[in-house]
Amino acid sequence: MNATMINIHDAKTNLSKYARQVKRGARFILCDRNRPFAEIRPLRLTPQGCRAFGLGAGQIVVPPDFNELDPRIEALFSGELS
Repeated sequence: MNATMINIHDAKTNLSKYARQVKRGARFILCDRNRPFAEIRPLRLTPQGCRAFGLGAGQIVVPPDFNELDPRIEALFSGELS
């Protein structure tokens, strides 16, 4: 589905109109002086009205050493470094 570009002033003036359209599935690109900076789109919700779990799956990579202590930071906490 294509998105319609709207400027901030238009969005503020017609927020209720755009909100109704978003509820029906429309997407808008919010612009500041015709420069896009944000997207307004409907949330993907579960039937219970909650955001679906796992929407960001595959978008974040946690390195294998994530839980390992950093010796420099550990030394700062233990008072070995100042």
